[in-house]
Amino acid sequence: MSEARPDAPELRKDPVSGRWVIIAKGRAKRPHDFEQAPAFKPGQFCPFCEGSEDACPDEIIAYRPQGAPRNGPGWRVRVVPNKFPALEIEGDLQKRGEGIYDLMRGVGAHEVIIESPQHVLSTADLSAAQIEEVLWIYRDRLVDLKKDSRLVYGMIFKNVGAAAGASLEHTHSQLIVTPIVPINVWEEMTGALEFYNYRGRCVFCDMIQQELTFEKRIVLDTPGFVAFCPFASRFPYETWILPKPHASHFENIQKHGVEELSGVLRQTIGKIETALDRPAYHYILHNSPFDTPELYHYHWHIEVIPRLTKPAGFEWGSGFYINPVGPEEAAAFLRDVEVLAQGRQSIPVRESG
Repeated sequence: MSEARPDAPELRKDPVSGRWVIIAKGRAKRPHDFEQAPAFKPGQFCPFCEGSEDACPDEIIAYRPQGAPRNGPGWRVRVVPNKFPALEIEGDLQKRGEGIYDLMRGVGAHEVIIESPQHVLSTADLSAAQIEEVLWIYRDRLVDLKKDSRLVYGMIFKNVGAAAGASLEHTHSQLIVTPIVPINVWEEMTGALEFYNYRGRCVFCDMIQQELTFEKRIVLDTPGFVAFCPFASRFPYETWILPKPHASHFENIQKHGVEELSGVLRQTIGKIETALDRPAYHYILHNSPFDTPELYHYHWHIEVIPRLTKPAGFEWGSGFYINPVGPEEAAAFLRDVEVLAQGRQSIPVRESG
C-alpha cells in the first residue's frame, strides 16, 4: 500500500447529508482560484493551442494522422491530464474511518479535452464534424476508464467564461472520474427509480413525450433528439438535451447518434450564445454509473446552464432555486434564434406548430 503525500487529495463524507467532498490541497496552487472576477487577457499565451503541446502534461489520447508523433502538432482533438487535478489516478482507495467520519484517498481521474488545435472560443464556432470527434473522444475515455474497478462514475462537463470558473478561454471540456456516485447523481437516479417503480415507465421518456405534445418549452426538435427548457428550470434559459430513444449510458451511443447530437449540441449552444450575448455557462453530461447494466429507469442527458444569476443566502440555506425567467418564455425566445451554419452542419428540424 503506497503512502499518500501530505497534499494528496482526499474524499471526506459529511455524516449528516451523506455528501462526499473532495479536499484537493494541490489545487490551491492553481492560479485565479480565489479571485473574485478572473478575466481573460487578449493575446496571452495559450497552452491549448497547436504548437504549445509541451506546456501541457503528456497526452492520454489524441486524434491525429496515423504515424504522427505524440505530444506534437497535427492533432484534431487531444486529451491531457489536468495540471491541477482534483483527484489522482495513482494509489489505493484506503477507505477508513476517523471516529464518526468516513474518508478515503482521493483516487480518480481528472482530464482535459482540448477540442480544437486552433484558438476557438466556443463550441458553436466548431463545425459539426469537429464536435463529432469531441463526442467520440468523450465516449472513448468513458469506455477506457470504466475498466478500472476502483472507479464508479465519470462526469463530463464544460465551463465557459470566467464567471463559470474557466481559467482558459480556448474551447475545452473536462472529465472527472470518482470512486463513488456523486450525491446529485444518486438523488436524480433515486427519483427516477421511484417513478419507474410506481408507474413502470422512465420519467425522462415521459418528459420527452409531454414536452413534444405541448411544445411550449421545446427549443429544438430533431428525429433523434430534443432540446427543451425543463418545466422546473432552476436557472434562466436552462436547457436539456435528451435522446428520444431510451438510453441510460452515453458510452453506448452509435455513429448516427453522434452525427446528429453534434448538430443539436452546436445549435443549442449557438442559440444560447446568440440570444444572451455569449454568457458564461456550464454543460454537464448526466450519465449512468460504470458498474450498472442498461437501466430502464434512467436516461442520459446533457444539461446546459447559463450563469445569469447568483445563488444567495436563501438558495444556499434552503436548497430552493429562484428563477426569474419562466421556461416557456425562455424556450420561445431561444426557438426563434437563428444560428449561422458552419462546416457540414445539417440537421432536420421539425417546425413548431
